[in-house]
Amino acid sequence: MNDRTSGPERAEREELARLLPAPAERDLPPGRHLHHKDTLMRLIDQDGDRTATRPRLLRPAVLLPAAGLALGGVLLTTLAATGQGSAPAPSATGKGPRATTPRGAAVLLDRIASVAAKKDEQKVTDDQFVYVRTLQTENDGTFGGPVKLTKPREREVWMSQQAAPVIDVGLIHEDGSYYPIEVGVPDGEPAVGYPAGLSRPTYTWLASLPTDPDALLRRLTTEITRDQDQRDTPAEDRDQAQDTFDTIGELLRETVMPPKTAAAFYKAAAKIPGVTVDPDAVDAAGRHGLGVARDNTRTGDRTTWIFNSTTLDYLGERSYLIRDTSMGKKGTLINKSAVLERAVVNALREKPATGKSSTTT
Repeated sequence: MNDRTSGPERAEREELARLLPAPAERDLPPGRHLHHKDTLMRLIDQDGDRTATRPRLLRPAVLLPAAGLALGGVLLTTLAATGQGSAPAPSATGKGPRATTPRGAAVLLDRIASVAAKKDEQKVTDDQFVYVRTLQTENDGTFGGPVKLTKPREREVWMSQQAAPVIDVGLIHEDGSYYPIEVGVPDGEPAVGYPAGLSRPTYTWLASLPTDPDALLRRLTTEITRDQDQRDTPAEDRDQAQDTFDTIGELLRETVMPPKTAAAFYKAAAKIPGVTVDPDAVDAAGRHGLGVARDNTRTGDRTTWIFNSTTLDYLGERSYLIRDTSMGKKGTLINKSAVLERAVVNALREKPATGKSSTTT
């Protein structure tokens, strides 16, 4: 690997290397962990090469409580908390220990955004369906009790692309049975369907979102707040930064994402405080990749989006406990998923032809 940096930039890169932890999954050979680590460091080196000919905007390295930060325009990602530990907590004064450089997560997400933006646009009509095939684990334990995780099992979904309000949103195929997805059907009241939007993200609606990351964050904040208000979510259960990270993750999981929108989501994620890099994460299909993670301090768990370390395509997601809770001991896995196939089809139960699937995220 060519080292074209010196002085502060080189020290910053070396700091990133020192902070990369040992892999959380014990079955990964040391050589594969070094491969993922080297991939991440090459991305950071390439970013240094690319920015060497233009002035650098110096940003102070600080870490502030998430609750005190506005999402739009904030870039406070770190590389300190990955895999096994947690990020340095701020002190009572708000200063806390020195925060690590934000470049690890920001550089990785910038590269992922660049790859996503180069995918092919799709033409999707109202009478079509988005098809996504995944592997999913589920918690069969009691509510609030210890996690009892199932083995990964295949799930297929077909989601309506109608822009107008609909009640029959789509279909799920799991465990050999088909289950209709119906929304807006309260007991004892007239049925009211859901239009395309945050609760029913169609391809066209996603394509209508702002592609400027700051504008996108503002739009998401508005949409999330409106949804929480409608659900009467208590103020103490709201965390703007975490809710935005979780919402983006949900949108990435079971949609076919327009390329420019996907790129904007990844750039927006880099601006969410507390986003970190996991140099090795494993999805439900057993595929190792680079992770983009965030700790939920309310619930004591970490969620990681997983990307192929070579192509930077989205692979899946995993979550595990970062402290002892009623659900289990620190390190307990609480869910895992893997996206196997995405496509646009013309009818419910229709499956894409071989080689026609889409991986725009």
